[in-house]
This record gives sequence, C-alpha cells and structure tokens, in this order.
Amino acid sequence: MTKKPKLQFQRFTRLQRLLHILMIVSFISLALTGMSLKFAYTSWAYFLSHLLGGFETAGNIHRFAAIIMIIVFITHIFDIIRMKRKIFHSWKSLILGPDSMLFNRKDWDDFKASMKWFAFRGERPLYGRWTYWEKFDYFAVFWGIFVIGSTGATLWFPVFFTQFLPGWALNVATIIHSDEALLATGFIFTVHFFNTHLRPEKFPMDIVIFTGRIPLEEFKLDRPAEYKELVEKGELENYLVEPYQPIVIRTIKIFGWTALSLGLFIVIWIIYAMIFAYR
Repeated sequence: MTKKPKLQFQRFTRLQRLLHILMIVSFISLALTGMSLKFAYTSWAYFLSHLLGGFETAGNIHRFAAIIMIIVFITHIFDIIRMKRKIFHSWKSLILGPDSMLFNRKDWDDFKASMKWFAFRGERPLYGRWTYWEKFDYFAVFWGIFVIGSTGATLWFPVFFTQFLPGWALNVATIIHSDEALLATGFIFTVHFFNTHLRPEKFPMDIVIFTGRIPLEEFKLDRPAEYKELVEKGELENYLVEPYQPIVIRTIKIFGWTALSLGLFIVIWIIYAMIFAYR
C-alpha cells in the first residue's frame, strides 16, 4: 500500500509564483547586462558581454528585461486590487489588517525581539504572515522600480525627455541609475539571499516561493502566529494541499541553484571590480 504524502500549507498563488520567477529572470538579466556595461573595463565584463553577443546586444537584453520587470510590477498591482475585492473586501483591511504588507507595531516588536534572540537574551519571535525583513524587501522593489525605472527611461529616450529637461539631467540620471542599480544588486544577492536561503533554518535553499507550498510542521515553526490564528478560526484545512512530485521539485531546485549561483558570481565580480579595478 502506497503511503499517502503529508499535506502541505499553500502560502502563494500560482500567479504570485509566476511573477516572482519572471522577476528573478528579469532582475538577473538586468544585473548581468547592467554590471557588464558599468564595469566594461574589467576582464570579466568584457568576457561576459561577448558571451551575451557584445555590448550592443547586452544593452538590448537589458532593455527587454526592463520591460518584463515593468509588466511584472503592473500585473502585481492589478493582483493587489483583485485581492482587495475578493479577500480583504476593503482598502482599510488590506492596508491596516494583520496580513498587511505595511509596517506596523508588531514588526517593531518582532524586530526588537529578534535582536534579543540573536544575542541569546530572549526567545524566537512568533512571526506572522509576513516578517519585517520581508516587508522591507517588498517595498525596496517599489523604490527600485520608481528610481531605477524612471532614470532608465530617461536614458532610453533622451531625445524625448530633453524636450523638457536640461541636458545635465541625463548625467544625473546616469549616476543615479548606475549607483542605485549597483546598490539593489548588492542587496538582493547578499542580504535578501541570506534572509531567504542562507539562514540556518532555510539553508541551503527555501523553495516555497517556487512551489507555493511548505510542509505543515515547517510552517508551524516558521510562522507560529499565523498558524495559531488559522487553527483558532478553523481555516487551516482550507490551505492544505498535496506536495508536488519529486521531478517537479528537482526542476525547481535546478532553477533555484542556477539563480543563486549567478547571483553569488555577480557579487564576487562586483567586489573584484570595486577593489581592484574601479574607475
């Protein structure tokens, strides 16, 4: 008799997972092409740009990836509106409710408790649906889309924008676009990677954003406040689903390891360029 697999908790919808995958592909494409242009005078950037088909082709890939990211961002906004209508029923509940992505008092309390926990002076906080570092990562995308996106558009269409902007604005846009992109790349491939994949309880990789599912025992340990709330409301069973087949998990892990490896390589290349070859 075949043993029935244990049910898992579904955290993310199919659309959310697809958008995150597209975000990963577009961001890594932007990072690879953008950093190869920014550090074009280094040997690794020269090799990488030629691997991509030359600096001109790298620029085309960069712009195409930017379009994909903008589409992902716009689709996410529409998904938020859909969630407001079907799940939260009001903007107040979406923005101020317990499952809101906005920072609230609990995030501050969790942050203080986390600092004590790190220093072995307290217990691990009872995290809920979203943690404070996840919310920070989330809104960093909004900031990046606005700053990097607006300056990138200015550099992409200089003739149009210089109809109402002075010429020196292009120089300012170049500096902001380049340095903000460098900051975002460094943050994603270090801080975000650590918080998501490299912290002890998730090492070496957390695949929940790809599968949308997490083992129930892991969910109970990882998000105890959310687990308790769902049990008390009698709604936990509504989120239980069967796990994916092993072949699906292996495919997901191949994609995840590829993305993780590329990110770490990009960080190493940036550090090398900043220390030994920065101009």
